Amino acid sequence: MPAASFPADFLWGVATAGHQNEGDNVDSDTWFLENVTPTVFQERSGKAANGWELWESDLDLVAGMNLNAYRFSVEWARIEPVEGEFSEEALAHYEALVDGCIARGLAPLVTFNHFTSPHWFAARGAWLDPEAPELFARYCGVVMDRFGDRIRLAVTFNEPDLPEMLTWAGLPDFIVDLERATLEAAQRSAGVERYRAGNVMLREDFAGMRAGMTAAHLAGKAAIKARRADLPVGLSLAMCDDVAAPGGEELVARKRAEVYDYWLRLAADDDFVGVQNYERLHYGPDGLLPADGGAVLNGMGTPVDPDSLRGAVEYAYAVSGVSILVSEHGVSTPDDGIRAGFIEPSLEGLAQAIADGVPVLGYCHWTLMDNFEWIFGYGPKLGLHSVDRETFERTAKPSAGAYAQLVRQARGLSD
Repeated sequence: MPAASFPADFLWGVATAGHQNEGDNVDSDTWFLENVTPTVFQERSGKAANGWELWESDLDLVAGMNLNAYRFSVEWARIEPVEGEFSEEALAHYEALVDGCIARGLAPLVTFNHFTSPHWFAARGAWLDPEAPELFARYCGVVMDRFGDRIRLAVTFNEPDLPEMLTWAGLPDFIVDLERATLEAAQRSAGVERYRAGNVMLREDFAGMRAGMTAAHLAGKAAIKARRADLPVGLSLAMCDDVAAPGGEELVARKRAEVYDYWLRLAADDDFVGVQNYERLHYGPDGLLPADGGAVLNGMGTPVDPDSLRGAVEYAYAVSGVSILVSEHGVSTPDDGIRAGFIEPSLEGLAQAIADGVPVLGYCHWTLMDNFEWIFGYGPKLGLHSVDRETFERTAKPSAGAYAQLVRQARGLSD
């Protein structure tokens, strides 16, 4: 990984998310949905990885991997646990986190909404509420007023295209039915007619939720820019690298149109777009093609293909025309040897995209440590560190060392 392959100011990072890492996010919609009956969540998040308490030593882990950036989310539910009431404790915590990044030479890359929102917001209908954009913009403004002068990049939304992507994932009907039952249970428990959330979504709500998130992205961006016009703002998208086998061209074009293109065109007016890539999928005329015999499979049952990152990045740039931040990239597998060997060829593909003219701001591996993976609980393993579920002790996996060494080489750091 020669240093010349990447720009001198390239952001080398790792990504986490508040609800998945911090623990005890008790005022959030996701926490509420985890605790109703029935629920689509296989486990409750509980203490998660206890990142709320262990943030300082976690930042030491990030800095210890030779990185110069850290992507994390601020939790709206912690900052505004009650509508119109903002928590000094939460704002002080996130301000300390930002300052802790800077003290360690890490650029803070801040996500304002990583799926979760306050419980009170969900009880209003979430992004279906006509006032949602104004409420989100107010929250963005409070965050910016506190420490927006010190962050490097702002991501308004994490994967707003995920619901549409999941319609292509072949999820069994019982999961869709259980999502509906979960929201109905939440409505009964909260005593409201419509309880909605960003990561448990009904298909009939897709259009309305998309419209609400679009307006909220624009309003949030305006609030951020009003306070710091020079701060780059964008959103991050879930993006497979979809490849057409002979006869599969129409299917790939339809998937791209349904899942990515709306958001990529919206991002054309932003400063960058985040690409979050985990797999390459091959489509024939009749649908998704099975993996070749002997292929190494990830936790989603699809082949591990390092070149998928290059393909996703190139497509995102072709449609949006703006700079790319690889805001997430990784592999779900309990076999860390697969992960450790996956990073270098993935980065070589990214370097090739840069050489071919794609402006890439940085790369954030998902994720710093094994954490709470939403409805799937603690089963999937994507971390560079393992976490003891009782003591919360972090243990570096070989992949953490592999990534650290690659970054050392790419940054031209001395041993």
